[in-house]
Amino acid sequence: MTYSNMSKGVAEFVGTFFLTLTILLAAVGEKAGVFAPIAIGLTLMVMIYALGYISGAHFNPAVSIGLFVKGDCSKEELPIYLLAQITAGLAAFVVGTQLIINDVAITEKVFDNTISVIMSEALFTFALVFVIINVATEQSGNQFYGAAIGLTVMAGAFTVGEISLGSFNPAVTTMLVASGKMSLVDSWMHIIPQLIGAIAAVYLHKTVMVASE
Repeated sequence: MTYSNMSKGVAEFVGTFFLTLTILLAAVGEKAGVFAPIAIGLTLMVMIYALGYISGAHFNPAVSIGLFVKGDCSKEELPIYLLAQITAGLAAFVVGTQLIINDVAITEKVFDNTISVIMSEALFTFALVFVIINVATEQSGNQFYGAAIGLTVMAGAFTVGEISLGSFNPAVTTMLVASGKMSLVDSWMHIIPQLIGAIAAVYLHKTVMVASE
């Protein structure tokens, strides 16, 4: 592992950790009430601005896999990013539940409609990756990319959080399973559509770019 890739891994761990910890405390632990999506979106935004210049600020395995398919994440970087992100999700669970809200009883979410959960996770992960591609990888030098990405996650959390828990991120899903908010047998309803949504966003972007030439 090169020093550069190690730095990127650390950046991905830190950003994913604080994003996932915020979701755990604000939403799962219900510490922010109806304002949880705002806390989540703002945390993502500031972490992107803080660490984007180091790693690209993926903070999400679905984003890393999507950008790998696009060609913006190398095969050397991808496993480092995925390991850092998933480890950060588990670390956020440990810190959040053992050191901060260890007295809170977390109730497992019972999903009423499988199709609704799948579509919610697929569509808003698609939206997230599509926004990332267009504001962060295709527009050089703009200053609004962090806000655009954070607001996309915020909008998704407000819109479908009650339906699917509004993860849009396999690292977050890992935390939800570890915390007991989601059962392991239900996790496929998150992870599979998240990956499909991310990859679909890449291919739609490529189609739009070809059509515009």
